[in-house]
Amino acid sequence: QVQLVESGGGSVQPGESLRLSCVGTGLISSIYTMAWYRQAPGKERELVAHIITRGGTTFYADSVKGRFTISRDNTNDTVFLQMNSLKPEDTAVYYCNALGIGLESWGQGTQVTVSS
Repeated sequence: QVQLVESGGGSVQPGESLRLSCVGTGLISSIYTMAWYRQAPGKERELVAHIITRGGTTFYADSVKGRFTISRDNTNDTVFLQMNSLKPEDTAVYYCNALGIGLESWGQGTQVTVSS
């Protein structure tokens, strides 16, 4: 199995930035996509961005395009989410997800709060 640990969440004001990290351990070679999801109170979990681990192709939700950037460091089995120009509506618990052949893993989540 793959274990994922997120870090980097916190409380910021609108317009500020945060960088989330997700470190993976375990069957990393079996992973072909890593993603960030988020879940706000009372809402369903939604996909924020994903990246193909080989090749680096990325996808972003419309709500974060131009503000968030997903990247990976395959050497250290780490995926990042750089979040700029944060808005109050970005407030949520952010989860790291890894998808591979016959497996899917989730991290424990990290809270991001954007408030003035």
